[in-house]
Amino acid sequence: MSDRPFVMVIARCGITIFMIEKLLTHRADNPSIQLFRYTLVGGLAFFVDVSLLFIFTDIFKIHYLISAMLAFLSGLTTNYILSIGWVFNKRRVRNKRLEFGIFAVIGIVGLGFNELLIWFFTEQVNFHYLLSKMFSTGFVYLWNFSARKFTLFH
Repeated sequence: MSDRPFVMVIARCGITIFMIEKLLTHRADNPSIQLFRYTLVGGLAFFVDVSLLFIFTDIFKIHYLISAMLAFLSGLTTNYILSIGWVFNKRRVRNKRLEFGIFAVIGIVGLGFNELLIWFFTEQVNFHYLLSKMFSTGFVYLWNFSARKFTLFH
């Protein structure tokens, strides 16, 4: 069978097809599964964020802090859409507008951290703005997941 070597590699790693299916398709009631999915969603949102940061700054010649804000908001929107549809099943807030408002406020606080850290590493430490973005990402990721998990989702 052509897929047999792949199955053997996965089996050797202690991962079963059921585990992969559970991680990707079942309800995400388990915080570990939510964190795994949020990490995938965050990776995609990060890709959107960093790609647009580069495009806005290097191609359109927009100041890096303005670019960072626009790119971050695009990543925030990507993250919201995927988070409510795939990561978090149980919601505390039933009103979708209020939920997005809270999600956005948490994101705006994250944006503040993002801007401050990018500015600090770029202006004070003299890192390239994209390297500064890498440093800000870890902190903002932890802030966003924790704040959203405890305020919006069970």
